[in-house]
Amino acid sequence: MPLPTEPIGSIPRPAALLNAIASYNNHDISREDLDAEYEKAVRDTIQQFEQTGSPVITDGEQTKPSFATYPLHELANLAPDGVVIPFEDGHTRQLPRLVSGPFQYNTYAGSYLNFAKKYAHKPVKQAVIAASALSLIYPQGGIPGYTRDIFISDLIKNSVADIRSCLDSGASRVQIDFTEGRLAVKLDPSKKLLQSFIDLNNQVLGHFSKEERKRIGIHTCPGGDLDSTHSADVDYADLIPDLFKLNAGNFYMELASEKDPEHVLSIVRDNLGEGKRVFVGVIDVINPKIEKADEVCERTLLAAKYIPVDQLGTTDDCGFSPFGDDQSTARETAFAKIRARIEGTQMASKELGIK
Repeated sequence: MPLPTEPIGSIPRPAALLNAIASYNNHDISREDLDAEYEKAVRDTIQQFEQTGSPVITDGEQTKPSFATYPLHELANLAPDGVVIPFEDGHTRQLPRLVSGPFQYNTYAGSYLNFAKKYAHKPVKQAVIAASALSLIYPQGGIPGYTRDIFISDLIKNSVADIRSCLDSGASRVQIDFTEGRLAVKLDPSKKLLQSFIDLNNQVLGHFSKEERKRIGIHTCPGGDLDSTHSADVDYADLIPDLFKLNAGNFYMELASEKDPEHVLSIVRDNLGEGKRVFVGVIDVINPKIEKADEVCERTLLAAKYIPVDQLGTTDDCGFSPFGDDQSTARETAFAKIRARIEGTQMASKELGIK
């Protein structure tokens, strides 16, 4: 088998869908009209994904409001003034704030997977948000009658159910988006916040068997949104040793946009251990330049100097549009970059003697 290669998840939404969402929010079209546009976008995304030759596809997260907040969409016990995440170009994203208990997901990711599988002819993976990210919606001042400990218990229960909904629906892989890992080091250089995130996510992973965890992966990147990041200035060396303490079988790591990829790869080599596979990023999703297949091949062969080939795979650095309103990358560019990843990974596989 050639080296495995997988996408991260999101694809820029088509203009017709973005227009329909705006019209729905302005009460100009019905929910049925909006759902029809969602269906068209998912069907077209899957068709284009399969045409790239990708052995594993996603639905492009076309119906998610964002990779982070899909479980919270339309919950009544939230306020909009939660934690603010600043990006290097000056723009921000803001999480909602929980105002009362109990906490309960309103949407499980398995529902997206089941919808996608109606149109897919190839294995479909599903991304879910990490419990650690959603832990940030609980206010520092607490909630009367609903302690943080009870919230964390409810959060773990719902996060487990979210992952379980995907596994039970036949996801080829369940990818936990943990983009807040590197940010945690930036916010708290003592790493106490990071270690609390690792512990929380491991409590979730502890509900799954060893065989199930082989189908579960962790995605890390410095946050890609509107062609900017929130924590690329944090040295991977401050994250990777703790990252590999997560009890998952696969890791999807941003690498193509790193200034010194060999520095990162050497740290991966020294901390990886056995029984884990690393999918290294070979596509820089915030760079509009479309990589050529031979560039991807070179990046993959470099990684193979540090990571055993039976523990190596390739991926994109991040999703192309993790927030629903992100139009910084053209849809055509995203699919062209994916084709380059597929072709370049196949070239590297031949160079490495993997058939």
